[in-house]
Amino acid sequence: MGKTQARITGLDLARSLAMFGMFIVNFSVITGAETNGPNWLVRLTFLFEGRASALFVLLSGIGIALMTRRAREGNNHQQIQGMRIVIWKRALFLFVAGLGLYIVGWTGDILHYYGSYLFFIAFLIGFRKRVLLFIAVVIILAAQSLQITLDMFVGWQPEALYMKYVDFWTISGFLRNLFFNGYHPIFPWFAFVLIGFVIGSLDLKSNQTRRKLLLLGIISLAIAEILSKALIAQTASALTTEVAEFLFNTGPILPSILYIISASGSALIILIATLYITERYTKSKLVTSIIASGQMTLTHYIAHILIGVSFLEWICQAEHPSLFVIYGYCILFYILCIVFSTLWKQKFSRGPVEWLMRNLTK
Repeated sequence: MGKTQARITGLDLARSLAMFGMFIVNFSVITGAETNGPNWLVRLTFLFEGRASALFVLLSGIGIALMTRRAREGNNHQQIQGMRIVIWKRALFLFVAGLGLYIVGWTGDILHYYGSYLFFIAFLIGFRKRVLLFIAVVIILAAQSLQITLDMFVGWQPEALYMKYVDFWTISGFLRNLFFNGYHPIFPWFAFVLIGFVIGSLDLKSNQTRRKLLLLGIISLAIAEILSKALIAQTASALTTEVAEFLFNTGPILPSILYIISASGSALIILIATLYITERYTKSKLVTSIIASGQMTLTHYIAHILIGVSFLEWICQAEHPSLFVIYGYCILFYILCIVFSTLWKQKFSRGPVEWLMRNLTK
């Protein structure tokens, strides 16, 4: 394998790690175990919140950039339009699949948001990188403005074990959730897709480019976290701690400017690390097995809801488990996903849901 192959598998490794992070977040939230453990484990769990999803969404932008690179670099308008149609078909598939999961009870779905991201990025695949970054900045600033001026919790029922959206199936409620105050609303989450698209348009085979991106990730993460803590400490007395954290936190609820910068930085660090790991350990069976699971994240995402969450709710229905139990369950489920992927890839090139999407969206 050369660097081109390592680059692709590096993205798959990053997807797999993002998927594992989403397992931890979703399994802990669904059981109410987020704070049921020692402080260090609670803090570790908090680090996964919003980071795994941000990495996953940023990788989607990179994937679209790689998928459309030939058409864009050739400035072939016919090919670009053809790519748009394919992306729109896949966006529709993911959107419908996500709503299906919502119908069966998974209100934390990301797929219908993901489908919406793809729908909008398809319009922008011919734009220059600077324009895309400008749009990303506008989206982030607009989202922060909306968070300050509007009621971010309208539509939510906070008394539930994990918050539920009471008017999701109304037109106004659905659009509000999708664009404004859902779990992963377009404002500001679409900015991660745009940032990923710009990154995917760069030469990721270049060590110089990788070093610059890694440095950018480290600096972004450090600055955002330092600023967050400093601003909260300095303004807590005047604004109250609750308001200060609302404005300057780096967690996903609510996704502030500092959160976007911090999560983008951590995503860049993981991305570059996985690119180097796949180059260094090309022949490692463990790495190639994890990569296989990263190539089937759509299948595993749906499975972790229909199988993983359902089974976890059944075994924990009488008590709230500790975070140690949740982490053990996550690791076991993740290992099963890796084993399944490895065995499946021996006979089939794509996962079952990936195969279905591919054939329905040709």
